[in-house]
Amino acid sequence: MRHQTLADLTRPSGTVRTLSQHEELPLLRDHLLRLDRTSRHDRFHGFMDDSFIKRYAEKCANDGTVVIAYLEDGAVRGAAELHPPEQSGDGIPEIAFSVESKVRRQGVGTVLFRKLISVARAKGYKSLRITTGAGNDAMRALANKFGAHLSFSHGESTGVIDLSRPSQLELAPSLVVTPIEAAQAIANFNRAYWRILFRMYGWGRERAA
Repeated sequence: MRHQTLADLTRPSGTVRTLSQHEELPLLRDHLLRLDRTSRHDRFHGFMDDSFIKRYAEKCANDGTVVIAYLEDGAVRGAAELHPPEQSGDGIPEIAFSVESKVRRQGVGTVLFRKLISVARAKGYKSLRITTGAGNDAMRALANKFGAHLSFSHGESTGVIDLSRPSQLELAPSLVVTPIEAAQAIANFNRAYWRILFRMYGWGRERAA
């Protein structure tokens, strides 16, 4: 069994941010169009043609959907969608995820999930609904870790995430370190290291004397 290394934990080199709904519509659209056949099937619970995806992306830009994107070199490679409660029959906001095959198994889905949960809580939402294809094992496993209790029906897995309690992944330290977080960690380590040296050699006391 291969053990994870530091390189494995820091592989995602892109950035995560919320897209501007209108100006950055093409980024979401192009990302969804790049999904391979299986990913497109999992995301939309069936194979959807390009014209459907273009209409879908345009709808997201106009109905209040929040899109949190993972970008590399200016292109969206992963997206988390937070659809407003008004779009749901029972008033529960719905969420959806898509990650391109080239950046899978790098923790991108976890990063997007964490950010989306944070945004949803900031909006005052109490729960979220997630629906994914029954064969999308990776997303079902990730949803379970964030507290979703999924049930299977009509070829789909659907569950609700209770935002009133933290999930096991939120309680655990993040496994994905962004460049900014890594730099901050190094700076904190350096400061602690020099404090120890000052105490060991009494440099601070000599200066005070």
